[in-house]
Amino acid sequence: MEGSSRQRSKFKTVCVFCGSSSGNKKVFSDAALDLGNELVKRRINLVYGGGSIGLMGLISQRVHDGGRHVLGVIPTALLPIEILGPSMGEVKVVTNMHERKAEMARQSDAFIALPGGYGTMEELLEIITWSQLGIHNKPIGLVNVEGYYNSLLEVFDNGVREGFIKPSDRHIIVSAPTAKELLANMEQDSQSHQHA
Repeated sequence: MEGSSRQRSKFKTVCVFCGSSSGNKKVFSDAALDLGNELVKRRINLVYGGGSIGLMGLISQRVHDGGRHVLGVIPTALLPIEILGPSMGEVKVVTNMHERKAEMARQSDAFIALPGGYGTMEELLEIITWSQLGIHNKPIGLVNVEGYYNSLLEVFDNGVREGFIKPSDRHIIVSAPTAKELLANMEQDSQSHQHA
């Protein structure tokens, strides 16, 4: 049976933060499609920002086409900006960004950030902070495509060196250059969280 040969992940649903733009390099779009393929292969559903454009549009299309459930969560104000074509799966409209992030977090077993701009980074930093504060204990990962997040990771490392981030809190975030490697690392990290 084809279904039984596919990997089953310990994550039922993953929230993906990513850009409503595709960026300037094809490698970013390729990474979104690659992550989508990995989610489908591992039978993981997707929660994301609800947009039909940029990396959001690519990953949602790929996961939906692969037969997994897709939930897009989008604030009313962003509907005319981020949904410019047909959206994939279920779309939940919320009143504001705070409600969006809370709903995305509530629906997810883990979080992954692809490359993106201020919005992606803000969502990522908030979910890291929530983990640091003990609000959740869900794995958080970065697909660090061609070192896109190297500078941000260096900021975190500097925060540890300068005494603003505890060394143990630096390990809240897992990063890898590919989706396959990242998901494997996050699943391993998830097991160590459960035994801690």
